[in-house]
Amino acid sequence: MRESRFRGLYRASLAIARRADARLVVRLCIASTIALAGLNPHSATAQDRNGGGFFQGGGLGGLLDGDGPGKPGPYSSPSASDIIPQAADVGAPPIRSLRSFEPIALPNRPDGAPVAPKIDLPGLPAYAPQSVPNQNLFRSNATLSLSARLSEEGEPIPNGLIWRLFAAVPSLDGRPSLVASSERAAPDFEVPAGSYILHVGFGRAGTVKRIDFPGVKTRETITLDAGGLKLNAVVGDDEKPAASRLTFDIYTDAKAEADRQLVASDVPPEKVVRLNSGTYHVVSNYGSVNALVRAEIRVEAGKLTEATLTHRAALLTMKLVREHGGEAIADTAWTITTASGDLVRESVGAFPSMVLAEGDYVIVAKNNDRVYQRGFKVEAGEDTDVEVLTSDLISTPDQFGGSGD
Repeated sequence: MRESRFRGLYRASLAIARRADARLVVRLCIASTIALAGLNPHSATAQDRNGGGFFQGGGLGGLLDGDGPGKPGPYSSPSASDIIPQAADVGAPPIRSLRSFEPIALPNRPDGAPVAPKIDLPGLPAYAPQSVPNQNLFRSNATLSLSARLSEEGEPIPNGLIWRLFAAVPSLDGRPSLVASSERAAPDFEVPAGSYILHVGFGRAGTVKRIDFPGVKTRETITLDAGGLKLNAVVGDDEKPAASRLTFDIYTDAKAEADRQLVASDVPPEKVVRLNSGTYHVVSNYGSVNALVRAEIRVEAGKLTEATLTHRAALLTMKLVREHGGEAIADTAWTITTASGDLVRESVGAFPSMVLAEGDYVIVAKNNDRVYQRGFKVEAGEDTDVEVLTSDLISTPDQFGGSGD
């Protein structure tokens, strides 16, 4: 009777195993085996020490619930170890014991502080570069052919052009991103489809234009609406001044002088300046003192404008002499003023030369604490030497000193 009871329990355990997990299978199999092992008369003593059997409550409820009164104590059976399945066979992870390692001794410095060993690594980069594909790989490039002309009816410009092609969207720092540049008369840019900002420079002239490139071969002609300006000057009755003493400054046109912007400075005579069409304020400088002429000049698109300005001035050379035609006295300081006393120029030397505008002036020469003075008149176009005689003395040190008593 007892044997059939335990065999039935074993068969019930196998039926439950089909629905239970791996751990429950192991526990049921162990419990049934131990119960069957209790029939062996040689193991009666071990079963008696268990205190009434492995199951408490006389059924499966105590095993499944796990909280019945009088839980089983420790049990050991050498015959049960042979049928316990391996953890790998039921899918349970193996349990490994903790491993202990001996500490690694670090080298010590002379002061007793530990020193980490030096690790010699190969020369590896600080980081691996990201292989980001170029966006242009996914775009087909086409040819953008460009040319320029001065006016709508003009011919293409053969030289002197500078082309700069920028992306329509600025970079992160706000600056324009240059895509391509060229100094050819008719460049061909291989660029992908997109919007671009084109700047064309032709001397002081230039224009900016937005180009929406469709990505197919395109030819476009840019109209600069520009021309040229060539300047010169004469003195008096069509007398040509020395080119080394003649320069021109070109400003934009504005009513107020403070609103004018300098376009080109120190332009020599007979030089062609390329400008956008419009009106310009031109200042001609003859010498570096007060001889200058101003004029408003209009530049036409596609045309060369030539302008000649007339100066009312003369080149003067001054010298201090004891008699007319005599030898100039060195180490003389010169001061030139207008007739009303306004300072015009100061200089030092035996033969100072300067260009002065037409008018009346006063020359003051000082040498060895003596001051000489004379007045003179400047006639337009009449270059001459101005002599100051020592007889033109106006003061000496004794005049301002005293006897000392």
